[in-house]
Amino acid sequence: MNKQNVKKRSLVFFLVPNFSMLPFSAAIETLRIANRMLGYDAYTWRLASTDGQQVLASSGIGIEVNASLADERKYLAGENRPSMVLVCSGVDVEGFVNRSVNAWLREVYNRGIAVGSLCTGAHVLAQAGLLNGKRCAIHWENLPGFAEAFPQVDVYADLYEIDGNIYTCAGGTASLDMMLSLIDQDFGETLVNSVCEQALTDRVRGPHDRQRLPLRARLGVQNAKVLSIIELMESHLSEPLSLLEIADSVDLSRRQIERLFRQEMGRSPARYYLEIRLDRARHLLVQSSMPVVEVAVACGFVSASHFSKCYRELYNRSPQQERAERKLTLSAAAAR
Repeated sequence: MNKQNVKKRSLVFFLVPNFSMLPFSAAIETLRIANRMLGYDAYTWRLASTDGQQVLASSGIGIEVNASLADERKYLAGENRPSMVLVCSGVDVEGFVNRSVNAWLREVYNRGIAVGSLCTGAHVLAQAGLLNGKRCAIHWENLPGFAEAFPQVDVYADLYEIDGNIYTCAGGTASLDMMLSLIDQDFGETLVNSVCEQALTDRVRGPHDRQRLPLRARLGVQNAKVLSIIELMESHLSEPLSLLEIADSVDLSRRQIERLFRQEMGRSPARYYLEIRLDRARHLLVQSSMPVVEVAVACGFVSASHFSKCYRELYNRSPQQERAERKLTLSAAAAR
């Protein structure tokens, strides 16, 4: 290895109820494999929760932890002080609000310890005020609500982001990529390649690789013009383009666009545009506390009544009912 004098890293994985198992296990397994390739424990870790009790993942699997929040606060001043803390969360992270956790994370960061997150954990870091003016990554599905809730944060649909001493990743297998980046910092490319071979992954993805499948693969659409139009639509949700403006941009007539969408998408371009705007609205309703009228405006609707009518027609329930169901889900999760 080309950096054998590196200090050992000790990590704390802080588990939030309903955390996602895939990014959590991918991160730990990547570090375990690195230790095996090195022949010694360069990376050590422990698991923590607010009360030191078992935490249920979103899969329903319970994970035992090694320490409570109170324990971790004591460790900051002693030999058990970690070199990195990673918040692991997943679904319903918006319902996790804990001032003690926020204060601990700020203390960790102020002591010069690296702080990071897996999956939706950036939400917890942002609540603690650690991401203001920072770049961060979060799962694409949570990005709309996150961006509205924390406008002072530079959030991206990247696989992972490293901004100074803050590490965030989008979840899924992106935690493997972020851990590989950490290993590269510590030991270099040779070890990274060895870990990849053991994990049966054929390449190291960069932080700015796409999270989602390309439109062509995701939608099963082959026509390049239709793909260009959909990209235009997805980038103009709050201020929708007219069909004439879209036609001018892609050098097609309105009639040609209508025909192509009927052939490729099975519906009119206007209908498809409406559906993706309503999909964004649904994410905002379940991931943020924005008033319904503000959600409507953010998704390009001129009135809340028109928005509610369209929403009910597509989802068979009103925006208010959608949000009420979400609150019930969060309340049930908090009660467990």
